[in-house]
Amino acid sequence: MSASTPQVLRPDRKKHRIGYNIAGLVAFVLMAFPVYWLVISSLRPNAEIRSYDQTLWPSSITFDNFSRAIKQPNFGTAIESSLIVCGVAVLGGMLLATIAAFAIGRFRFRGRKFFMIVLLVVQLLPPTAMLIPIYIQLNDLGGLNEYWGVIVIYLVSTLPFATWMIRGFVINIPPELEESAMVDGCSRMGAFWRVTFPLLAPGLAAASIFSLITAWNEYLLAYVVLQDNDKYTLNVWLMNFTTSRGIDYGALMAASTMIAIPVVAFFLLVQKYMATGLTSGAVKG
Repeated sequence: MSASTPQVLRPDRKKHRIGYNIAGLVAFVLMAFPVYWLVISSLRPNAEIRSYDQTLWPSSITFDNFSRAIKQPNFGTAIESSLIVCGVAVLGGMLLATIAAFAIGRFRFRGRKFFMIVLLVVQLLPPTAMLIPIYIQLNDLGGLNEYWGVIVIYLVSTLPFATWMIRGFVINIPPELEESAMVDGCSRMGAFWRVTFPLLAPGLAAASIFSLITAWNEYLLAYVVLQDNDKYTLNVWLMNFTTSRGIDYGALMAASTMIAIPVVAFFLLVQKYMATGLTSGAVKG
C-alpha cells in the first residue's frame, strides 16, 4: 500500500471508534455541565434562580450578581490574600521541588528509593486528616492567623507530587549536557541552572498548575488558620454570601465564577506543557 493510499477502517473498528467518541462526548458533557450551570446561574436574576422551573438558558441575563459580589466587604483583601498565599506557596514549592528532584534524579545515595516511596506515601495522606496536629504546631510556632502558616501548609502539601513529577524530567535530560558545561568551566550548580533548568520548563509548568489548583481551591485549612476577615482567602470569603437571612445564590455563583477565572487562564497558558509533563518519565527511570 502506497503512502498516499487512504487507510480504510474495518467495520468492527469503525463501530468501536464511534462508541469511543460517544463515550468521550458523554464524559465531556457530564464534566462540563456543572461549570456551565455555574456560569449560567451567575447571569440569572435571583428570582429565577430560586424558581422551581429551571431552564438550560436564562429568560433574562443580568450582571447585577457580579456587581453585588464585587461590592461585598473584603473582596479586595481576599484577592490580595489569595495571591500572596498561592503565589509564594507555588514559587517556593517549585524551587524546593526542583532542587529535590535534581538530587534524586542525578545522584545515587543510600536510602534514595526509600525516600521516593515515602514521597508517594506522604502524598496519599490528606492534609485535613492532620488538621489537629497542624493546628497545634502552628499555634506553638505563632503561625495562626499569619500568611506564612498557610503558605507552609500549601507548600508542604504539594511538594511530594511536584518533586516526583519534575524528577521524571530530570532523568530524561542527558547528564552529558551538564558534563559538557562543567568542562567549559561551569560549576555543578552553574551547569544545572544554565543547562538543565531551562529544559525543565514542561515539568515545572505541569507541577505549578497542580500546585496552584490545590492551593487556590483549598478551603478548610485556610479557614482554620486565618481568623481575621481581612486575611481570608477567596474561598473562605465566599462564606459572606451565607447569612442568617439566607443565601445570595446569584452573587455566590458570580463570585465563584470570578474565582475560577485566574486558574483557568493560567491552565490555558501552560496546558501544552502540562500534557507533556504528566507523561514524562513513564518509560525511562
